[in-house]
Amino acid sequence: MLSLPKTLSRVLPFYYGWIIVAVGFVTLGMGASVRTMFSLLFPPIINEFGWERGLTASVFSVGFIVAALSFPLLGAWIDKHGPEIVLSGGAIAVAVGFLLTTLASEPWHFYATLGLMVIGGSTAFAYNGHFVFLPSWFERRRGLAIGIVSGGAGLISIVLMPELQKLIDRGGWRTGCYVMAAVLVLLIVPMNVLFQRRRPEMLGLAPDGGPVSDGDAITRRIVIVDTAWAATDWTLAGAARTLRFWCFGLGFFMGLFVWYAILVHQTKYLLDLGFSSTFSAWALGLVPLFGVAGQLVLGTLADRVGREWVWTLACTGFLICYIAMFVLARAPTPALVWAMIIAQGFLGYGMTPAIGAIPADLFQGRNYGRIFGVLAVFGSSGAALGPWAFGAIFDRTGSYDNACLLAMAMCVASTLLIWIAAPRKVRRLARAGA
Repeated sequence: MLSLPKTLSRVLPFYYGWIIVAVGFVTLGMGASVRTMFSLLFPPIINEFGWERGLTASVFSVGFIVAALSFPLLGAWIDKHGPEIVLSGGAIAVAVGFLLTTLASEPWHFYATLGLMVIGGSTAFAYNGHFVFLPSWFERRRGLAIGIVSGGAGLISIVLMPELQKLIDRGGWRTGCYVMAAVLVLLIVPMNVLFQRRRPEMLGLAPDGGPVSDGDAITRRIVIVDTAWAATDWTLAGAARTLRFWCFGLGFFMGLFVWYAILVHQTKYLLDLGFSSTFSAWALGLVPLFGVAGQLVLGTLADRVGREWVWTLACTGFLICYIAMFVLARAPTPALVWAMIIAQGFLGYGMTPAIGAIPADLFQGRNYGRIFGVLAVFGSSGAALGPWAFGAIFDRTGSYDNACLLAMAMCVASTLLIWIAAPRKVRRLARAGA
């Protein structure tokens, strides 16, 4: 008897990859929303327990540190067991973590539940979990596919974040945890068990759709610029001895540092400036909504003009965001909040197609899961350090000014590192130019 994926792949050979994208859109959207929800839980937890911001924000950081340590294993697990098992297992772990968080009363309780199980577990089915296997389903449309899946974070968040804020305002932060746990178990787990698979070859398909016999026609649309590099059967040890590996890893670190620092502190910052909780929650939800458009546009551009230009635009978006944040402390106007939201979402979140595509362009092959798993350590370390550093700087200085200046410098440095990594000098689309 044929399984559902095998049946669908035979009936719709040119479209099963887009089924993977559709499931990923919802799954990644929920994984990203789990992290974004921390910004909604942050103020009521501080108010209830009276802890410092640096201490409370470090719960988020602990989750990312643990996730970073597990990423080399994550890639190997997905290679061995498939995304249908690993992503579903991550969703179950997060759901249990949310339930246990409602019982927490000490900092270490939150580190173990909201940090380790929720934030840490969400990485299995958020960006990095998908970036391990999704690039293998596409070559010619790799940037677009990753952009669409990443866009799930925006549409899910704009619906979910305001509703969760209402639940938290009415019933407390624990009510929001109960709701998220239920959604993960009832929606995300079944979808991934039924549809997700590791590689198109497992279903007799080629990247970008169609039977494996059509793969040569697709490959001819990819220009190999550096034949020796592209022909290398990259191992983790071999990749780690290249400058490109370290340039991308460090650029990835800085990119997620600036991304997650503002993500965690944005709601509390706006509340401190006198904006209402409803406005602050909508602002938080609108960022990934603008990100939907940005990820689609920049994902398409990544396939056409190159990954480096997309990374540059994304870092420019975060740079504008931090400039607006810096000025907001002196002129707290809605117009500046809108500038921050649009730059952060439309441009900044457009970094995700490049995050998924660049390492695959550089090191694709049978060991890619392990290679990306280690590169993801860089990104998650930045995501972990950013929120803690911003909280610690605020606790020490009483403002976010120095933190914003640090983030601005990282935006510039991250851009330069990706240009040095130069994925365009390894492979590109034939239509991307000479």
